[in-house]
Amino acid sequence: MKTLPEGLAAHVSGETTTLCQCWRVTLKDGTVLGFTDHDRDVSFEGTVFEAASGLSASEAAAAEGFSTGGLEVAGALSSDKVSDADLATGRFDHACVEVFAVNWQAPAERLLVSAGHIGEVVREDGAFRAEIRGPLAALDAPRGRSFRAACDADLGDVRCGVDLTAAAFAASATVMASSNGRLIAVSGIDAFAPGWFERGRAVFASGANAGFASAVKTQRVIEGVMTLELWTAAPLTIGVGDGIALTAGCDKRFVTCRDRFANALNFRGFPHMPGNDFSLGYARSGSHNDGSPVVS
Repeated sequence: MKTLPEGLAAHVSGETTTLCQCWRVTLKDGTVLGFTDHDRDVSFEGTVFEAASGLSASEAAAAEGFSTGGLEVAGALSSDKVSDADLATGRFDHACVEVFAVNWQAPAERLLVSAGHIGEVVREDGAFRAEIRGPLAALDAPRGRSFRAACDADLGDVRCGVDLTAAAFAASATVMASSNGRLIAVSGIDAFAPGWFERGRAVFASGANAGFASAVKTQRVIEGVMTLELWTAAPLTIGVGDGIALTAGCDKRFVTCRDRFANALNFRGFPHMPGNDFSLGYARSGSHNDGSPVVS
């Protein structure tokens, strides 16, 4: 249960109210944006909440226990703060969102109604719809370690320890041609063996898709040209000359960790664990040449 501040409580107990909703969005790069459903800008805590931004929100869903709850924010792409390109390239993905109920005549009278982060974003016909996931959504994420042969660390994270900024594991490529948003002919990485960047990461450094990132599905030579295939198609047109920052990939095997990255000491799997054949096997009896019994 939320307790209303004294001033806001007095306001809502009156015969008429002047309330609006305000949304403060903090992007991953630290940029703070404000939006409101009021017809004039509202300001508080150093943020200007833009009016006439075309945003509206559904009713918030809440439940007892560990249900994640949440709401949806929908709007037209009418604000210069929210562009189709920004949504397409993932600039708003996982941004933090705070929702306030505000007395627009006296913004000091306000209540933080909910907070969460942006989940799925759907774009269609010049409009968008964003799902706001509550804090309990984090409970759906896997936690802990798995007992398996493959490594369960992410390449380059603290547990892995590989420096992905090293020249051997990072490179800049330039687009020469592309098709269907996935298959891209590039220059600048001919010194790297085919497959070196498979399962790695490709981030567009320039062009219409700047900031968009995708995993690399394949890296191979096609008709003498180094070609990348992305797992996720670029949302906008890929232009000749666009830059792509690449980092090496890992297939999570011990031999790759040892031979490609010289990082066997940090391998986070169990390469010597018995496989399914061993666990489904059974003991067999026999005898040595001298007649003594043996069990294998």
